[in-house]
Formats: sequence, structure tokens, C-alpha cells
Amino acid sequence: MAVKKKQRHERERLVLLGLVDLFLKTGRPIGSQTLKDEGFNDLSSATIRNYFAKLEKGGYIIQQHSSGGRIPTSLAFKEYADYHYEAKQVSEPDRKSINEGLKEESREMAGYMQRAAELLSELTGCAVFLSAPRFDQDFIVDVKLVGIDNKRCLCVLITDFGIVNTEILYTPKKLSNFSLKRIENYFHFRMTGLDKPKLTEQEESLAVHYYNEVLLRHIVGYSNFTAEDLYKTGFSKLLEFPEFRDATALAYGLSLFEDASHMRALLSDSMHNTDISFWVGEELAKYTNTASHCAILSIPYLINQKPVGALGILGPNRIPYKKLFGLLRTFAEVLGETLTANMYKYKITYRQPTPPELSFESNGTAYLGQVQYMSLEDQTKQAKGRD
Repeated sequence: MAVKKKQRHERERLVLLGLVDLFLKTGRPIGSQTLKDEGFNDLSSATIRNYFAKLEKGGYIIQQHSSGGRIPTSLAFKEYADYHYEAKQVSEPDRKSINEGLKEESREMAGYMQRAAELLSELTGCAVFLSAPRFDQDFIVDVKLVGIDNKRCLCVLITDFGIVNTEILYTPKKLSNFSLKRIENYFHFRMTGLDKPKLTEQEESLAVHYYNEVLLRHIVGYSNFTAEDLYKTGFSKLLEFPEFRDATALAYGLSLFEDASHMRALLSDSMHNTDISFWVGEELAKYTNTASHCAILSIPYLINQKPVGALGILGPNRIPYKKLFGLLRTFAEVLGETLTANMYKYKITYRQPTPPELSFESNGTAYLGQVQYMSLEDQTKQAKGRD
């Protein structure tokens, strides 16, 4: 009797997995005859309906209309994901795209991480979020000043790693484009030692003030690294799923992205797992109460065999788990290998988030203990300028 009961349970599970598999392909409710025609010819329609009734009672499927087919619940998707969890297969086109897109020699670490997130979004069709450590040995390579209105201008800092930071600066009066350009040239002079611009006395006073203000803000922002850097993309991909074509559903689905602390908590939990972590439907309540119709898959990536960050994808419950498990494993492996190689090649180090170390000199001046990891200016340019 125990053997027969086990066999019935296994057939019931196979019927559930078959229903979910077919629903993932079609997105339509599945009837007993449809499932029978798709690989269950050894079972009668009546037998399949009996299994449907048991599965519905267990909370795995629902029937929206009395004469309609069944659709899987988040519990069914969780069962399906558990069953295919060990999947490592990745299609040759996807493997080729990963290798061509990630195996890149670059010291633009921030730019590289953003491009990696964009690639993962293209391959999965999902929204992507990725955590990263702070990469050191960065320096400012360019500064742009743009007038906003009579009292403000925008300062744009671009670093060698591809990071773009912006600061709002307040002006005593509206600055002409010529004045802004000369002040911008003063920034370049201070960073390279080359080509000191001719400024009026008022412009030079303002340029010195702006330079000190912006650089100090940059130092504080760079040194005060208490949470992982985050890269996000692919929100528009969710519009391709019928589940997110309603504005409210889309807003709820993206609610996790609005709270960086919840996103970091999820990715941090993922880093404590050596493999893929996934949350389906109500399992996301720990991080957000509004994404019960969503699924998230996340996996850590390594530098020098040490987990340093994690990447995650968000989509509806109806995502191809088996395909995505294999794709994510390959993606994380190639990403880690490339980062490790580039850090060796370009002699780059990294930091994990830590509270800033504030120290005091004997004269009472405070400084941040992490500043030594950052070069504000390209020292090679300054050396050439002195030569």
C-alpha cells in the first residue's frame, strides 16, 4: 500500500510539473485534455482531473472559471523551481553572449558592472539588480559644469572607473557660459597642473571655493562606504509580461527597487549561500509586502574565490526557472573570473562595506581613514606636467 501511495504521489507531482511547464510556455490556463495531449497520454482525462482536484485542494493550482483550465499558484512555481534547482545547462547562444559580453579587459569597474547588469537583463528579460564592493585606485578624469538657473549650476564628476557623480553648486549670481567654462578649465588645471586659465578675480575666488567644496564632498562620499554599491536596470523589460501591464501591478513589482536597504538585505542573504537563492510569491514578504506575484533569483559572484557581491533578477512568478538557473550559474562564474583577471592586470583592490574610521590629529583636525584608497587626480598627468 505504501508503494502504491508513493507512486500516486509521484504521478500527482509529475502532473503538477507538467502543468507548470506548459503554463510557462503558453501563459494560458491548462485543461485536462490539453495536458493529456502534451505528454500524459498514459493517463485519462478523468484521472488528470482527479489529480487537479487534489492539487487545487493543496493550494497548488486554481480554477478561475468553473469550465476553464487551471493555473499554477506561487506554491506550484516554488515546487517547480525546487525540482529543477540543480539545472546547470545553458544554451550555446546564451553562453556565447555571456563570454563575448563579459570577457572584457577594462579598468572601468563601475562601467563594466553596469554593462554586466544590462547584459543579464537582455538575456533573462527581467529587471536586474547587482551589489558590488567598492573598487579602489580610482581618480577623477573629467569635470563638467552646466548652468541650471540664476542661482545654481550642476557639477558632473567622471572617474576613471566610469562613475558619474553630480553635485549642485550655488552661485551668487547667474554665471555666463564663458565663466562656467573658465571655472571648469580651472578644475582641469588643478587636477593636471597644465594650462592655468586666465580668470577674473571674482571667477578665481569662486573657482577655488567650488574646487575645494566638490573635492571634499567627493572624498566624504568615496570614503564613507557603509553599504554595497548597487547597479540596477531592466525595469522596462517587465512590461513585456502580461502580469505587469497594469500600472499598479508594475509599481508593486518594482517596490523592492524603491528601498535600497531591502534590496541590499536580500542580496546579502544571497551571499551567505554558495549557490542560487530564490524567493517566489509570498516568500518575498520578508523584504517587501507588495511583490507577492513576483519571483527573485539571486546568486553570489566571487573574486579570488571569495564572495564579494551578488546579482539578482526580478520577474513574475511565471519565469523559466530551469533555464534561468543554468544561465545565472554560468553568468556569475564568468563575471567572477573576469573581475579577478582585471583586478590583477590593473592592480586594483576592493573594500567590503565598513563603518568609516574617523581619526583626529593632535590639532583637532579630523580625517577619514579610508581616503588612502582613492586618488583624486591622475598622478601620471601631474608628473608629465611637472616634466
